[in-house]
Amino acid sequence: MRKLIITTTLLLAATVAITVVYFKNLSTPTAYTTRVMQSIPNTAALIFEFSNDDGFYDIFGNNNLLNSLIGKEKINDLATLRAQLLNNPLLKNFFTGQHIYVSLQGQPRDSIDFLITIAGGEKFDSSHLDQLVKQNNKDILITTLNLGGKDAYNIYFADLKKRFYLVNRGNHILSGSFSKDLALQSAQYHPAKSQQSFILIPDQQNTNSLANLYINYAQLTPLFDQVFKDKNTGIFKSLRMLPALSALTLNYKTDALMFNGFTNIQHNQSASYLTLFRNQQPVEGKLKEIFPSTTALSTCFGLSDTKRFTTDLARYYVTAGLAAEKADLFKKIKSETGVQLLSEFNNLLAGEFAILTTRYDEKLGIITVKDGSQLRPLMVNISQMMNDDVGQFKYNKLPFYLLGDSFSILNHPYFMILDNYLILANSVNELNSYKDSYLNQKFLNRTVGYNDFDSLLPERSNVVFFLHFKNIFPILKRDMKPEFSPLFNPENNIENKFYALSWQFSAAEGNFYTNFNMRLNKTDTTALNN
Repeated sequence: MRKLIITTTLLLAATVAITVVYFKNLSTPTAYTTRVMQSIPNTAALIFEFSNDDGFYDIFGNNNLLNSLIGKEKINDLATLRAQLLNNPLLKNFFTGQHIYVSLQGQPRDSIDFLITIAGGEKFDSSHLDQLVKQNNKDILITTLNLGGKDAYNIYFADLKKRFYLVNRGNHILSGSFSKDLALQSAQYHPAKSQQSFILIPDQQNTNSLANLYINYAQLTPLFDQVFKDKNTGIFKSLRMLPALSALTLNYKTDALMFNGFTNIQHNQSASYLTLFRNQQPVEGKLKEIFPSTTALSTCFGLSDTKRFTTDLARYYVTAGLAAEKADLFKKIKSETGVQLLSEFNNLLAGEFAILTTRYDEKLGIITVKDGSQLRPLMVNISQMMNDDVGQFKYNKLPFYLLGDSFSILNHPYFMILDNYLILANSVNELNSYKDSYLNQKFLNRTVGYNDFDSLLPERSNVVFFLHFKNIFPILKRDMKPEFSPLFNPENNIENKFYALSWQFSAAEGNFYTNFNMRLNKTDTTALNN
């Protein structure tokens, strides 16, 4: 009996020891991803992750998605980098099957450059790169240098006539870029221990994913500043102010980029307008059915509980320090017109409202109300009427205080009521243009390509950003730096250009479930006659 106890004890001790060693040396996908992504500078707005294996390249090798998204030149750069560096016999075994992280950072320059980060296998070290330096290779010439205090390599690709700067970050991690400034930024980057720049995808989901997209919304504005002439561009402004991080997985289609996953609100940062919608339930979107065919850009909001929204909006203005100004405005309206506008408008507010820009840079607000005939006397009382149908608000900032940040572009608008829709615009001509579209049903959903795109989208959500590439091009040509706007020209090889993109948020347990979609034009797409 004593021998049995001793034997059992020894077996138990051995099992515990083996288990401790196993878990100590276990490298989970999450641990691996965390280690690599922490080395990427926190100025990254987007990180695209995929596996460096033949399966991924075979899938994307014969379709136009990536070419259309980042251009043939960038694709050629990445292909050459893989063929001549990562697939070099001295390195191939260490990097095949490893995940590659391509990040995009806003920089003070007139070109878009990627930072590429990858970790070699556990047996990889800098000596393997040193062997590569000694190789006699006519395709690439490699020299060593010090970059930001890190060992680095200057790699000249003869085919590209370009230099690639590769930094040894330690811990088996390499990062590099065709931009020396970006490589230097990576070399000098030291992550803060408590800092969270990205959220990660769960292990099981990551294992089954073909590719992933990570987003830090706070870093989108520097990226927009890089490509637009005016640093205060209003395109997707409320999206760029969202204090949140997304981790999305790719759903593969040959003619569309589709990512979905979770967006987590960062509660240690200031609240933004979009965070108000996380307290709603997703609703079926109907308002998009009356968007004019000329719609270039839109943001549509859906509410399951209008009372909760108006309460949350009021608290939001208190936090923003605007409660007194808001109260003074509605007090003035009450004393001058006798209208309790805020409460009466809120009672008539239905489940959807939208703000949109047309290809002619017209700004429109469309608000669904419960009864347009009840709303009309309220609007007449607070407006200077131009005729029986059109009036201009007498008071500034009303749309902003009634519906929030997105309506700040309609400061002193004209209004019109069509059935149960309140239409706002900055001019009478813009209202009349929309009225013509409404009465003659010249809607976006009747144009070529729209229904194919819309079929990709979930029916229910709370916030939907939509961009129509052909309609928005005149605005991009005017507002973007000339180095970037040609990328969106629909006349350049139209069959390989994207039709539209959407960014959808659906409230889910205090955060958002997110869908991102871009679809290519079909080969037979024809021009809109607008």
